[in-house]
Amino acid sequence: MSPDGLSVGVDLPSGLVIELDRGRGLDQHSHANHQLAVTGHGVLVLVVNGRSWVLPRTRGLWIPAQLPHAVQTSGPATMLTVYVDPTDCPLDWASPTVFDASGLAGELIQRLARAELPPEQRARTEAVMWDVMRPLTVTTLSPPVPLDDRARRVADSLLADVTDNRSLAAWGRTVGASARTLARLFVAETGMGFERWRTSARLAAALPLLAGGAAVSATAYAVGYASTSAFVAAFRREIGVTPAEYFQRSNRTEMQC
Repeated sequence: MSPDGLSVGVDLPSGLVIELDRGRGLDQHSHANHQLAVTGHGVLVLVVNGRSWVLPRTRGLWIPAQLPHAVQTSGPATMLTVYVDPTDCPLDWASPTVFDASGLAGELIQRLARAELPPEQRARTEAVMWDVMRPLTVTTLSPPVPLDDRARRVADSLLADVTDNRSLAAWGRTVGASARTLARLFVAETGMGFERWRTSARLAAALPLLAGGAAVSATAYAVGYASTSAFVAAFRREIGVTPAEYFQRSNRTEMQC
C-alpha cells in the first residue's frame, strides 16, 4: 500500500490530483490500469525498475498497468494523474514512455485529472487526448550500479556525493583494486566507462535542481563541475540539448500562469 492508499485491487477514480509536501513521495506501488502522470506544480521524479524520470511541467510519463513504480519529490509538488482501463486504450506503449505535456495533451490531462468530470465529457476528452499524445525520446540518466563489491563501493560513494573528483587510481587505493581493474569492471557491469558513468550520475543529480528553478551556474557547481561551460557541454553531449533548451518551454509555461 502506498502512502495515499493507491494499490492494485483498489477501485480508483479515473483521475486524481495528489498534493505532495516537501520530501513526501509515494512508496513503490502499482495499479490495475494504465497511468498518465504529469506535474501541475513543482517537480516529480518517477522511479521504475531503478530508472528515474525527472518531470518538469512540459513532460509526462506513461506507466503501463501492473508496473511497480514510486514517486519522489524534493519540494512541494502537485501530481496530476489519469487512470485508463487497458481494454479501452488505443495506445500500445508496453514500457514507461515520456510524452510531451507542454501543449494540448497536458491541458487535456489536467481536465481528466478531475475526478468529478462527467462520464460523457471524460469520454470526449480522452478521444481527443489519444489523437495528440506524442512520445518523446529522452535520456533517463539513471546510471546502473556495478555488482562487484569494489566498483559498487565507488559507485555508491559517488551517488552520495557527485562532487567527489577523485581519479580512478585514487578510488582504487580506497577500495583495494587497481585503476585498470576498476575501469574494466565499470565497462563490463554498467556498459559505460568510469568517466561517462560519473557524468551520468552528475547530470541525474542536476536535473531536479534545474527543474526546480536553480541557475545553470549554481547547478554546475553543486554537482561537481568547475565551470558552467563544462557542465553545459556535458549536458548537451549526453542529453542532446543545452539545459536552457531542455527547460525553456517549462519556464515559459511557468511565466504564463
